[in-house]
Amino acid sequence: MVVALLVIILAYLFFSFSSFGDKLILSGSRVRQSVNPRLYTFYIGMLGILVVAFIPFAGLVWPSQAILPWIILEAAVFLVGLLALFKAVEKFEVSRVVPVVGAFQPIFVLLLTWLFWGFQPLSGMEFLAFALLIAGSIIISMEKKPQVTLVFLCLTILCSFLIALDYTLSKVIFLELPFLQGLIWMRVFTFAFALLFLLSRKFRKEMFSGKTGLNKKNVFLLVFTQSSGAVAGILQSLAISLVSVAYLPIINSLRGVQYVFLFILTSAFSFFFPKVLKEEISKKVLLQKVAGIIIIVVGLAILIY
Repeated sequence: MVVALLVIILAYLFFSFSSFGDKLILSGSRVRQSVNPRLYTFYIGMLGILVVAFIPFAGLVWPSQAILPWIILEAAVFLVGLLALFKAVEKFEVSRVVPVVGAFQPIFVLLLTWLFWGFQPLSGMEFLAFALLIAGSIIISMEKKPQVTLVFLCLTILCSFLIALDYTLSKVIFLELPFLQGLIWMRVFTFAFALLFLLSRKFRKEMFSGKTGLNKKNVFLLVFTQSSGAVAGILQSLAISLVSVAYLPIINSLRGVQYVFLFILTSAFSFFFPKVLKEEISKKVLLQKVAGIIIIVVGLAILIY
């Protein structure tokens, strides 16, 4: 369990690098929510094929008929979940979407593990840690008072469910296949599904129009951001493969660690490189962030000790 905790914390460190890169791109291009959901989903799906680089280390054996449908389902859910998330980010502000998605996701993972494998008991202290990690994640990620509408709630809850379902399906696959084998096949089928986007004439027109919402001067930053996200995804999959089913909700609830890293990165850049990124942090916001960090640290301490 300790090894899995270290791996997932490292994964969230790289996720924070990816999120920070997105923040720099958006601030540098002086646009708000410059996201083309279908194009972003397509490019991430296509990048998944890079996992074939692991074939020399893992070999490649065609999955059995029992596990193949689960791999196909995971790939489809992964892409649809990304598309739903980018749609939410396009329609609403990131600071409103992220806390709600992060709050519901571990709860959905908990319910889905019960649905797939039956009731998975947690000790009283483990459940307390789970609750503290969720609470800390919400507190540290909440940047402003949310304005909840029915459309906002439906879209963000759908995102949470799809991401949680992908999390759970990944565990189903890793229970049957070695880690690298499972990872390779999941992303190969993701690549195959991403190709289906090209069947749409409208999509092809969007892709070749160059209207991706990115500043062309930020190529290096974009590569860094996507690379960090890819490494984070691999590490997260490794953590999922390492833990027992009962601990899936707990490692998912550790997403608050990502917000801690992101807060530290943002604060450091605001102080040392204000020309690159400058964010004013009020005393109220600072107290909120510190409170969230303390709650997350307490939850982690309970898990480790």
